[in-house]
Amino acid sequence: MTIKSIRTGWTGISALAGNDQWFSDFESIASVTVGAGGQATVTFSSIPDTYQHLQLRFIEREESGGGTATSQLVVRFNSDSGSNYTLHRLFGNGSSALADNAGGTVTSIRVSGSCGSASTANVFGAGVIDILDYRNTNKNTTVRSFAGADFNGADGIIFLSSGLWMNTAAITQIDITNLSAVDHNQHSHFALYGIRG
Repeated sequence: MTIKSIRTGWTGISALAGNDQWFSDFESIASVTVGAGGQATVTFSSIPDTYQHLQLRFIEREESGGGTATSQLVVRFNSDSGSNYTLHRLFGNGSSALADNAGGTVTSIRVSGSCGSASTANVFGAGVIDILDYRNTNKNTTVRSFAGADFNGADGIIFLSSGLWMNTAAITQIDITNLSAVDHNQHSHFALYGIRG
């Protein structure tokens, strides 16, 4: 057995008989690409409990109607729309920075950094959301995210955020909408991964 190399986040092992297969701690669960006409809600359901953590990756733009350059994704777990979430955010656009929090409980995890309908045409925001210990029923679920967008050189934004779902239930469903109550634009893409970790 020969170890070919080590990659960050990857374990590369060359098996016997020259089999050169890469193995990853990340395993694809499901993905959704929004079709023509947009889509109000993207749902991942029947999430298996065989992983340590979950990671949601997205490329997103909201449909016309929001009227803003940036938008916020709204993430809820197990169809819970009650005031059972908290959030904290750091924001920067190259000229100013700020930090804020919900000041109490809110009805969703909010992930800023996507593109609103007033942003440069055909520009999509991107981000990664980590959902930690999603199946651990002994504690509340912690979420962290990193997201942003570049408006084709005209401007840009970056967000770091964290949140908490104050519920000890294992997560079996994730719903993703938009805070401005408009659809995800066609070609928006969402991918859910399980982390063996």
